[in-house]
Amino acid sequence: MEPVTKNLTRQKDCTVNLNSTTTQKVNILMVDNQPENLLALEAVLSSPHYNLVSATSGNAALKCLLKQEFAVILLDVQMPELNGFETAKLIRAREKTKHIPIIFITAISQDMEHVQRGYSVGAIDYIFKPYQPETLKQKIEKFVEIYQKYKEEISKSESQCSAELNEVNKKLDQTTLDLQRTEALAKVISETLIDTIVTFNGQGSILSVNSAVKTMFGYHPDELVGQPIGNLFLKVKGDNRNSSPYLFFSLINSCLGSVIESVALRKDESHFPADIQIGETAVDGHPIFVCTIRDVTERKLMEEVKKKQFNQMENMVKDRTLELLLANERLQIEIEERKKITDYLFVSQERFRKIFESSPCLVAIISLKDKTYLDVNTSWINITGYSYDELIHQKINFLDFIDEPDGNYLHLGQHIRSKKIHYKTKHGEIRAGLLSTEIIDVQPEPCILFVLTDYTERILMEREMSRLDRLNLIGEMAAGIAHEIRNPMTTVSGFLQVARSNSEGLPKEIVDLMLEELSRANSIITEFLNLAKNKVSDKKIQDLNTIIEALFPLIQAEALRSRKQAVLDLHDCPNISVDEKEIRQLILNIVLNGLDSMSSGGQLTIKTYAEEQAVILEIKDQGIGISSEILEKIGTPFFTTKENGTGLGLAICYSVAERHQADIDIETGDAGSTFSIRFKPF
Repeated sequence: MEPVTKNLTRQKDCTVNLNSTTTQKVNILMVDNQPENLLALEAVLSSPHYNLVSATSGNAALKCLLKQEFAVILLDVQMPELNGFETAKLIRAREKTKHIPIIFITAISQDMEHVQRGYSVGAIDYIFKPYQPETLKQKIEKFVEIYQKYKEEISKSESQCSAELNEVNKKLDQTTLDLQRTEALAKVISETLIDTIVTFNGQGSILSVNSAVKTMFGYHPDELVGQPIGNLFLKVKGDNRNSSPYLFFSLINSCLGSVIESVALRKDESHFPADIQIGETAVDGHPIFVCTIRDVTERKLMEEVKKKQFNQMENMVKDRTLELLLANERLQIEIEERKKITDYLFVSQERFRKIFESSPCLVAIISLKDKTYLDVNTSWINITGYSYDELIHQKINFLDFIDEPDGNYLHLGQHIRSKKIHYKTKHGEIRAGLLSTEIIDVQPEPCILFVLTDYTERILMEREMSRLDRLNLIGEMAAGIAHEIRNPMTTVSGFLQVARSNSEGLPKEIVDLMLEELSRANSIITEFLNLAKNKVSDKKIQDLNTIIEALFPLIQAEALRSRKQAVLDLHDCPNISVDEKEIRQLILNIVLNGLDSMSSGGQLTIKTYAEEQAVILEIKDQGIGISSEILEKIGTPFFTTKENGTGLGLAICYSVAERHQADIDIETGDAGSTFSIRFKPF
């Protein structure tokens, strides 16, 4: 953080620490009668976002609160005159300051009674000296954040009120304009409407009438003003006495808002059918009625015509209905048949979908036209490593599918039955499988049903079983013949030592060479015996890390001798039941192989860790890696790539792992190889 220039402004006992940037700053009040404590708080809380205000007494703090608004108050408890509890009580008594968070900072008693008193006067936190600066800083940041959010909400509320007031004014202006428009439109509508509109009072006297009355009734509007509205009607629906002037007015209350059929009476005594609709309002407390009269002569004529047409249509419908009933019976039979077919197809489709999704084989549907994936099942996704979206509507890569016998790429234009192939996963793993294909139609595009049975695991298991069979055979041989071989070798060794002491016998160099070769043969037999299936292990509950740490100086010396590095990365692991000598031999064999595979400057790492109820030992080198041909033969007795190797080192490692019920996994590549031995915990 860049240094910030501070200006100190003193106002009596109140000190304000202002940063260089004053916009949008948050005020924080610090109250303590000890200046050095205030300086310490300033050092902790110094920030370009804060205005730090210092007060050396409770009275000074109250004066600061009258002048400024604060986000949080840091208040010392033990002060002369007005102590922290009394100051807090006065702050809480003022309406404007009662919601400001107060944090007590004190070095006096931490008794619960003392703390409870602080909370009772309004404190929200209690910090004891010496305090953690980072903790205090984080707490202040949280209170400042709450204060800023509160201020934002207040600002939003004020803005919202202003916006609502402007919106109300706009609505008032719009209402005035709408009223003016309504008056103008009412006048235009009254003059242009073809319906007659009559207004009358509670006594039935006409108050006004629009100009359409002249065309419809033959009256001038002025002739009707003051006349009873009943004079305009010969008959109203429901008038059994044919005395419309009396009945009309009596029907008003029951017919308000409804359309009433009537017979209107013109000035020349002619009449016509009409629909009337009456509405009610009030002006100065007096009821006013509005009656709309519409000439429906044309509609009545049309209704007569439609009635005749309806009768004709009704007869036609009866005839047609009979035909449709017969056709419907035939259609129902056909629908039932189609439903049976649909249900059968649905069941078949569901059956195929379940088989498709639950099949352990890799199944895909591929377009024969453009060779794109239309669908793949779950097994395909799980084994190849591709997601569903990565495959659908993408072209199949024929380079990933190779015919095993001749190594050629596949051609999917013909039927294939159980062809052995190799195929590549998303992560580059080469797996083996049996491929079968079939041409099918899918709505109605011709497609290829691609069914691949993966048998990679079976091949690996067969290889492992073969290796174990060879290992067991050699172990049984070792137990049976090692003793018989050692006896004559011991006799030969004894006679050679006698001959060596006889000056007239063989030359000393020849005897030494023969003894050295016998010793080498004896060491090979000793290693050979370690392969014995019935070899007894002396297992004890031990810490694997302790065994490795005891062995590490020897490993480090061997690494330094060849200008290489060996490092440990040991983690806490549960104890396991192991034979220490055999585990030491397993580690040394793998470590020496790893050191031999690296050039000068390479690093070998020995790592231990616990994972899923197992203890893992990893030995990782930075060599050139192991080829696939050699990887298949690793662990086979007497197989070696070293010029003077016996080929028993890794075979012994596998034999030791088998006696300890452990698994050995190998990961190899251009960056080196990693041997992982997984032990079951005790």
